Amino acid sequence: MSNIIKIFLVMSTILLAGGFDTVSKKQKFLTPEEAFQVSTLKQENSIIVTISLGEKIHIYDKSLRFKVSKPEMFEITTIERPKAHTLDGDNVHEGQIVVTIPSKAIESKVSGAYTLLIEFEGCSDTGICYQPQKFTFDFKGTSGSAKEENKVTKEESSVFGKIESLTHEGNTGKIADVLETESSFFVILLFFIFGLLLSLTPCIFPMIPILSSIIVSQSTDGETNTAKAFFTSLVYVLSMAVTYTVVGLIAGLLGADIQAAMQNPWVLTLFAAMFVGLAFSLFGYYEIGLPMSIQSKLTRVSDNAQSKGILGTAIMGFLSALIVGPCVAPPLGGAILFISHTGDALLGGTALFVMSMGMGMPLLLVGVGAGKFMPRPGGWMTKVSQIFGLMMLGLAIFMLARILPDTLTLILWSMLTIGVALYMGLLNGKDPSGVGGYLSKLFAILFLVYGISLFIGGISGANSILKPFEKFTSSTSVVSEVVHSDTKNHRGYSIERLLAEVAASEKPVVVDFGKDSCTACTELEMITFPAAQVQAELKDFTFIKIDLTDNTEDDKAILKKYELFGTPNIIFFDKNNNYLAEKTLTGFIKPTVFAEHLKGIEK
Repeated sequence: MSNIIKIFLVMSTILLAGGFDTVSKKQKFLTPEEAFQVSTLKQENSIIVTISLGEKIHIYDKSLRFKVSKPEMFEITTIERPKAHTLDGDNVHEGQIVVTIPSKAIESKVSGAYTLLIEFEGCSDTGICYQPQKFTFDFKGTSGSAKEENKVTKEESSVFGKIESLTHEGNTGKIADVLETESSFFVILLFFIFGLLLSLTPCIFPMIPILSSIIVSQSTDGETNTAKAFFTSLVYVLSMAVTYTVVGLIAGLLGADIQAAMQNPWVLTLFAAMFVGLAFSLFGYYEIGLPMSIQSKLTRVSDNAQSKGILGTAIMGFLSALIVGPCVAPPLGGAILFISHTGDALLGGTALFVMSMGMGMPLLLVGVGAGKFMPRPGGWMTKVSQIFGLMMLGLAIFMLARILPDTLTLILWSMLTIGVALYMGLLNGKDPSGVGGYLSKLFAILFLVYGISLFIGGISGANSILKPFEKFTSSTSVVSEVVHSDTKNHRGYSIERLLAEVAASEKPVVVDFGKDSCTACTELEMITFPAAQVQAELKDFTFIKIDLTDNTEDDKAILKKYELFGTPNIIFFDKNNNYLAEKTLTGFIKPTVFAEHLKGIEK
């Protein structure tokens, strides 16, 4: 039965039922994005194509075609597709369709990178037919002589070769593929290495003064032994690791982002207040501790008395993982994507836990160092506590920066920096003595000058503590106007708004997803995007910035559509408005790497 006859019958039914208005109120049709979802998975000798159809959606078997559109157009015919069933005289598919395409069917005709094109037509059982659907996916393929191909195969079969290549991988989809195709031992080793590399990123740095201050505050009469300091660090790291694992599992299985919810202004304000309270405790104004009755009970539970402060340390580790370090990296996104696709919480959760323990290695070293290298009781110990107190005030500003205007944040940093200069005795009137005294005076002067610069930047409307005088200098950055324009312009995006802006562009499109609480997002804006080599490439692109700080339903829908988790994430569309899933990047990307990545996108 032809589609025209079907549409005529549906129209007649609508009119007999009382007109369009009555029907439109009673039933809601799925959008094309909800009705048709297509994904691919590249394996060693094949490409697995999965087409997931919405409820009461079917596609016609004769319309389902697989082609290569670049570098040359041809149809792939050597494919075993699932058996169709008959509906109103037509052969159709429903539910989920899985098709395996042999790699040799493509790579025997093309060398190097290629684009897979999937086409089909579908309708809803409730009475509408959709426009013909087209999906494209880019693959690297193989290139060169047989000798070069053998060399690649040899490198890929090496465990260390795979690990080296994956540690530089910025695409979450490819990391998710590793979880699905590699052995558990390889996955655990790989994710531990991922964790070690992530421990060197700014997302972990704020946790070092937090843990250090906990160790100092729990020291007995100013003395810290190695065993107790290490045990405190272990409790902190374990609670942090468990939190990351649970958050990842929930995000993968249910699609809920707990970390985003924890960026609520009230939560951030309370956490900042905790840092301020801890800072004044370290300054010596008062002591923070559990009531003696509770301390006595905890002491009786543990013979070696190390249970004192365990609960507080665990809570701080839990909160730190949720609030201090919410940035998303490719391994985290890959594990969550794997869990959402397969539902394998055991392997995905294990990978996340192992990665979190790798991230916590520097924190365990802090515990060991606290016992061996912390000064003994006396004036030095007081100075160390006060330095940690200043760090706590800095972390409080770091928290509030996510909810306060940039200009006010710069003024707060200015007040803290000038306060540090005064704390170092800049205006005490005493002449410095010795090398240490002169160095201290020099650093105090530098802090004062920098603090005044931040104050000037704040009142002038600057946005960055790294560029306090940016309002007094001209900027020729391709993305500077986008990044520093009215924040409201970056928020309130829906899938429809994004696709409309992509369609309006005659160039390839770069879409940057970020939010206020993301340290790596700030790094991208301050380091990667302004770099000269990146600017040269971005001139051939349209740049769109989307701010997900509000975590609205539209924000969640966009992330879900493109299978992203949190921020930072960067996605790409070619000049024909096709989404390039294989080009997606997650986490902080170095300028040189990002520039090379842009060169690989057809202009």
